[in-house]
Amino acid sequence: MAWGTKGSDNICKFVVQRENMRYFIELAYQGTAYSGWQRQPNAMSVQQRVEEALSTLLKSQISIVGAGRTDAGVHARQMFAHTQIDAAFDPNGLTDRLNSFLPQDIAIERIFPVPDQAHARFDATARTYEYWVYLGKKPFLNDRAYALFKAPNFDLMNQVALTMLEHRDFECFSKSKTDVATYLCQVTHAQWTQRGDVWVFTIKADRFLRNMVRAVVGTLLEVGFEKMDAEGFQKVLASKNRSAAGPSVPGHALYLSKIDYPEGILP
Repeated sequence: MAWGTKGSDNICKFVVQRENMRYFIELAYQGTAYSGWQRQPNAMSVQQRVEEALSTLLKSQISIVGAGRTDAGVHARQMFAHTQIDAAFDPNGLTDRLNSFLPQDIAIERIFPVPDQAHARFDATARTYEYWVYLGKKPFLNDRAYALFKAPNFDLMNQVALTMLEHRDFECFSKSKTDVATYLCQVTHAQWTQRGDVWVFTIKADRFLRNMVRAVVGTLLEVGFEKMDAEGFQKVLASKNRSAAGPSVPGHALYLSKIDYPEGILP
């Protein structure tokens, strides 16, 4: 069966397939206009925008569960969410319809069936974030990266960042009053690299605490600007105290860039 036109009362006509299946949605978004991924009572979020579009096109109330949270203004080059859809439909057709329905700052990459118990958040084995900075004044990077007007010591920051791979408790980088069972994280990669005019800090871990990446970057910049030495960074890690770490850098230069899953979930 075919899809209706955008102005049609019958937005979506379904292909006959198995109903009541779990699906993963892979998407990307520019977070500038949003309060973050997760729904908020008085501000627009990415989750709300996608749920409303799905509910309109499928003519039923659809909720989605994301692989994690991103804060206000933070971007995602790759995000996954899962949903249970009690209707038969064409995933490729729905992807196209969603992209025509959603604003330009949210893009649906694909929708695909997964095992019934697959969970976008709890089944993720690792997440990778990038934080972008640049030196000087560059208008075309202003809303995508964080401007530094003095060059930090990137080699020293890389030396210090490596010590995080040997550490487990990152409470010192967690937002205060966060309701989590543990502050333990397994960081497997933490490095600054240069890409043209941009310096990118890439960090990969099995999980992240709220505000963790922005606090890590802010503390590393304290090291890079010689406001903190390597020993001081180790004292921050041991402190379990957010006030001992450096300031959080702005969210507009932070990107969720990759989410890993065990074999058998992603096609």
